[in-house]
Amino acid sequence: MGTGEQLVTVAAVLLGALSTHVTNFLLERSRNRNQLLTRWDDKKVEAYGNYVDAAKVRIAMAVRLYEQREGLRDHRRTEHELRDDLAEAGRAWGSAFERVMLMGGDDAVEAGHDLNFLIAQIDWQATGRTEGTLDEWRHRNREAFRAINTFHDAARKDLGIQGSVSGEQHPERDLLLPPARRDS
Repeated sequence: MGTGEQLVTVAAVLLGALSTHVTNFLLERSRNRNQLLTRWDDKKVEAYGNYVDAAKVRIAMAVRLYEQREGLRDHRRTEHELRDDLAEAGRAWGSAFERVMLMGGDDAVEAGHDLNFLIAQIDWQATGRTEGTLDEWRHRNREAFRAINTFHDAARKDLGIQGSVSGEQHPERDLLLPPARRDS
């Protein structure tokens, strides 16, 4: 075999080795990038879920306080204890929203801000900082649960999940309320 043929063979081997190296490098980089995206998506799912849970707990604690203050139901706890419960729920909710702010997509963060405003209104009426009727109270709660659904939709979009939790496929649902009391 001549020198030219040997150089062509060596060049072919080097080209093959280089292309194998480049291909492996690109595949590994793609795999690492995909793992990183998956890891952050898992963290986002956790952050979004924890935020919605904390928002619902804060609403539930506000409901207990409101019902106690308005004489609608006796929770066998003092108003002071119920206020403490609401304050603790508020701290957990604030912490959960901070994680949404750190990792969430723009639409999810904005939907969270809108929900936070409605939850604050519920909190204010529950604690007596603002006045309102029972109908206004229920309206605020309805709006908050609509905002939770809007947040769900924004979070799903951010995570690339198809579909939505509202719209034609999912009719709007109302608050679950006990039947009216009959005074005897």
